Amino acid sequence: MKTIFAVDDVKTNRNMVKDALEGHYKVYTFPDADKMFNLLERIIPDLILLDINMPEKNGFEILSQLKGDTRYKFIPVIFLTGELDPAAEIRGFEMGVIDFIHTPFTIPILIKRIETHIEIDSIIKKNIRAVHAFHFTVIGVIANMVENRDVVTGKHIERTQEYLKILVEELIRTGVYEGEISGWDIDLLLPSAQLHDVGKITISDTILNKPGKLNDEEFAVIKTHSSEGERVICDIIEKTEEGDFLLHAKRFAGSHHEKWNGTGYPRGLREYDIPLEGRIMAVADVYDALVSKRPYKKPFTHEEAVDIIKKDSGTHFDPNIVKAFLNVADVFKTKSEEMLKAIT
Repeated sequence: MKTIFAVDDVKTNRNMVKDALEGHYKVYTFPDADKMFNLLERIIPDLILLDINMPEKNGFEILSQLKGDTRYKFIPVIFLTGELDPAAEIRGFEMGVIDFIHTPFTIPILIKRIETHIEIDSIIKKNIRAVHAFHFTVIGVIANMVENRDVVTGKHIERTQEYLKILVEELIRTGVYEGEISGWDIDLLLPSAQLHDVGKITISDTILNKPGKLNDEEFAVIKTHSSEGERVICDIIEKTEEGDFLLHAKRFAGSHHEKWNGTGYPRGLREYDIPLEGRIMAVADVYDALVSKRPYKKPFTHEEAVDIIKKDSGTHFDPNIVKAFLNVADVFKTKSEEMLKAIT
């Protein structure tokens, strides 16, 4: 059974909606926005009915809050109001409301309009899932091309994506960089991380798979993979109408080797000039490099890797990201042991 949320400060109106819809939908009613948002942490409805004129937060303010949060922005919202105000309707549609239902309403019409909008929303979401599936396939194919060429790092792309997921979830949990992360589509962000080393496809096999430590000249060539990766992704973005899904990938590729103190590459960016995606990936990328075996080094222990990252907070790494990393260091350890064991 589909779920409907209804927000109205007038109890009589809430009861009318509940009586009209019960038996057709699972209905939750709320006298104010705060109570609705509390339940949204646990239950995502199929549609929200929203009154406009309420004393604490009005319908437009609530709608703005919903649309500004990636978790809730795609929930269909209908304004249920007794006002006949064309200016309010125009404003509502511009902000993303899908319909206005005026009170007093007739029950069959209310049910039918809700039914229609839920059906339309289901079709839209199905199409979005299909588009995302295509995007993920493209990302996966390109990432596999890189992974298959770089035999030295073995499953590095897969592991860093998992570490990134752990870090992003911790940042969301603690509210760090909430303003920026709330605007991200996490379902696109995480797969995009697979392309952070895509620039390695421009590096010769001789250097990429050298069974030993690189000399200065060879390392200078390897360093170009960051700017080359950004260039490759920009080329794809420019040549396709669906290129927006690669914007996170572009930032991952171009900035994951920048350092907080400005000594990284390719641009020498510092602090908040480095895209947040790059600052997060920097920690995930270095952690994996440290705990993994390479032809030129033995793996560091998890504890040694944690100490190195902690020591480099404020120089190599964003201190806020390091704090989040330390909060979930045990999760990193468990995940790394699981994934590294799978390739030995």
